[in-house]
Amino acid sequence: MDRTDREISSALSLAIESNLAVALATVIDGAAVGAKLLVFADAARGADLGSLGNPELTRVVARDARGELAAGRSVTRHYGAQGQARQTELTVFIESFAPPPEMWIFGAVDFTGALVGIARNLGYRVTVCDARPIFATRERFPDAHELVNLWPHELLEQQGDRLGERDAICVLTHDPKFDVPAVQAALETRVGYIGCMGSRRTHEERNRRLIEAGADPIQLQRVMSPIGLDLGARSPAETAISICAEIIALRYGRPVRSLRDTRGSIHGES
Repeated sequence: MDRTDREISSALSLAIESNLAVALATVIDGAAVGAKLLVFADAARGADLGSLGNPELTRVVARDARGELAAGRSVTRHYGAQGQARQTELTVFIESFAPPPEMWIFGAVDFTGALVGIARNLGYRVTVCDARPIFATRERFPDAHELVNLWPHELLEQQGDRLGERDAICVLTHDPKFDVPAVQAALETRVGYIGCMGSRRTHEERNRRLIEAGADPIQLQRVMSPIGLDLGARSPAETAISICAEIIALRYGRPVRSLRDTRGSIHGES
């Protein structure tokens, strides 16, 4: 192992230990077999290390690696000698080392505990955020990875820039003073899923307040509300399943029947 390989190996180990998102690109077929490039998702966290033997190839693969890393995928890609697409002179394996996706749940309500449990079983790192310390307690939510006693928009303003397309925000409050600023701040992030609980009337009133507060109506189309798939869910556990199922379906681009796109009762017929 030469000096560059040792540096890459050391930096990769440190990034994984520090829960940073990195990708390792390795040429596995063609010229420069074995050449490696370590790519950081956030350039502010570290400079890329290594080279694939050609500056343009290195640039193109670094770009592609960041795209795969954002989706949490490990893939094999083919390139020309200078990074040309749709050529097969080189084969590069891009291995993503991404931290678990995050789910931020705003509102320590009755449905929150069920959603925490299901999301955690799906591999999410779950944060419950509520400005009321008496509600957001370890006794009520023992399975949450983190409890935060802040207003939702405060947490988003402080840490929202770390959220990406694999992550989710679920607003389970029904109070405009909580959910309107929370949705406004969520729309400023790159988070892949924003869902809001409430009836259709609550959704319409929330949208009216958001537009009055300056929200872009086009950006509001990112919000899934009423939250979840049209399963007729009633209990907290059923509702949590419908929410997580919607997140999964949207992540993989599957056609689904979301409550946002239907009419009538969100709980089905009695």
